[in-house]
Amino acid sequence: MLMEHASLEEIKEITKTALKTQDLLQRLNSSAAPQEEIRQVIGKITRQQIDDSVEIRLPIRSDYGANLRIGKGVFINSGVMFTDLGGITLADHVLVGPNATIISVNHPLDPQKRHEVEMKPVLIGENAWLGANSTILPGVTVGRNAVVAAGAVVTKDVPANTVVAGVPAKIIKEIGEK
Repeated sequence: MLMEHASLEEIKEITKTALKTQDLLQRLNSSAAPQEEIRQVIGKITRQQIDDSVEIRLPIRSDYGANLRIGKGVFINSGVMFTDLGGITLADHVLVGPNATIISVNHPLDPQKRHEVEMKPVLIGENAWLGANSTILPGVTVGRNAVVAAGAVVTKDVPANTVVAGVPAKIIKEIGEK
């Protein structure tokens, strides 16, 4: 989805939500909050009930927040960044390593359109594991049980039950479903 001609009202609403998210995250990340409070604040940002089985380590960052969906049994380590205006879904039992970045928004290569926004949702499948400092780019689906190695940059879909590594990430191993 290309957001080239958003109405003034749409831009105002996006900005209002983003600023509210920044305020809530700044307060949360400045405290030693218990998991219950973290889940409550993230639930307010994402506009969903965050299951008690979810664990989130601070700090956590997001540019928008309202288009992030978090399943049950998810673990998000410290320093993770969600650029979620285009939509990010973490299915049940996903593990997200420290300083991972998941991006659902990009800008066109055409210099005349560079300030426009391209939004492509990201799906992290059930029981997938994103390693430390990995980056998931817009439009990518990481399949069920897949592993993204530390430092990998994922530019294409990752099949279920595989391990990817490198820049750009490539399949290095297939793993059995357990």
